Amino acid sequence: MNQPDLFLLENIATLVTMNHDREVLTGAWVAAEDGLITAVGTGPAPELINGLPLNDFRRHDATGCVVLPGLINTHHHLYQTRTRAWRDAVDSELFPWLKTLYPVWAQLSDDDFYQGALVGFRELMRSGCTLTPDHHYLFPADASPQLIDITIEAARAAGIRFHPTRGSMSRSVKDGGLPPDSVVQDPDTILADSERVIGKYHDPAPGAMVRVALAPCSPFSVSPELMRDTATLARRHGVRLHTHLAETQDENTYCESIYGQRPLDFLADVDWLGPDVWLAHGIWFNDEEIARLGQAGVAVAHCPSSNMRLGSGICRVRDLRAAGCPVGLAVDGSASNDSSHMLAELRQALLLHRVTAGAAGMTVNEVLEMATLGGAGCLGRDDVGAVTVGRACDLAVFDLEAIGYDGAQDPVAALLLCHPEPARAVVVGGNFFDKRPIRP
Repeated sequence: MNQPDLFLLENIATLVTMNHDREVLTGAWVAAEDGLITAVGTGPAPELINGLPLNDFRRHDATGCVVLPGLINTHHHLYQTRTRAWRDAVDSELFPWLKTLYPVWAQLSDDDFYQGALVGFRELMRSGCTLTPDHHYLFPADASPQLIDITIEAARAAGIRFHPTRGSMSRSVKDGGLPPDSVVQDPDTILADSERVIGKYHDPAPGAMVRVALAPCSPFSVSPELMRDTATLARRHGVRLHTHLAETQDENTYCESIYGQRPLDFLADVDWLGPDVWLAHGIWFNDEEIARLGQAGVAVAHCPSSNMRLGSGICRVRDLRAAGCPVGLAVDGSASNDSSHMLAELRQALLLHRVTAGAAGMTVNEVLEMATLGGAGCLGRDDVGAVTVGRACDLAVFDLEAIGYDGAQDPVAALLLCHPEPARAVVVGGNFFDKRPIRP
């Protein structure tokens, strides 16, 4: 009989649990068995934890540290780490930005996709993120058709929990879409590979390291038929659906011109209004549309840095949450942010919404909820997002002795109000990843 893998993080100065009561504990510890949390307590760790001797645990010290549930990113394009701060697109809005970069991305090699993913994963983990999706919709003709497999290999090498989404683009310029022929695929190829990826990699079990979703790119790059067929396929296999929607006014204009309706009506017509759907951006919804989204339980990935970088607008986060939509936070692609720093995204969200609604327009606790429980809601998971018994042991450890936090009184607020420091460590499924910088 195999011995259980036992993990203990002890001497935690401040533990933000995000449990039902939103407890913040001082002098705490967290124990896990085979990657799932089995006990949380305060004071010195006891000699026996659930009947198991303390000395059987892999023990890690968090003296002087604030520990959060591992931060959850809800939208990314990992390959874009290869094209950050692209000279011809630094001052562009979304549509011209895309048209500039599509031909560049069409030249990326398999190694570019692997290295881009690995860089993105490591950057995310260094900023306290333990779970991320990747909206991979780009399949250049000269690259491997199995690019999802390549990013999964990179995720395993990094040690991060991963939700790859098999994206797609089928409408090129000649069909009235935005992307060139060099980066689109035909619907049969898309659907066949989507089914292959689900069958090979999707794991619905609690604590799964890899789950798959399906993600046609946007109304301006896929056909209505592909949207419907993808929804049917996803629901047959019990996986989630993801796409970009209502990101810019240009998208509204496109949908009204091509489909004769606004983006949300397009989404409804292709049977995408449901609790198994999460949308990236969701900026340009009106009051009636927000109510419809809430009634349907559709989730939204809020991407403040990317939206600011491209001048796209500001998502109505509080209105969406009040309507019943789960809302998570996201770094978006590293060519429109241009980083994968999750803690910096929390700070950006806090400050952006205070610009529009005053200092009470967004609170530290609201942002922390979006970055943990809200992210879990977007990804349809009840096994992550909180430090409580039964959930995955995913933790973000921040050292308050870092220079950026010197003089901070509130240890939790400091993480969002002060300059974002790298995580001291992250824990993914009870595996400890030390993120301290290597010193000469």
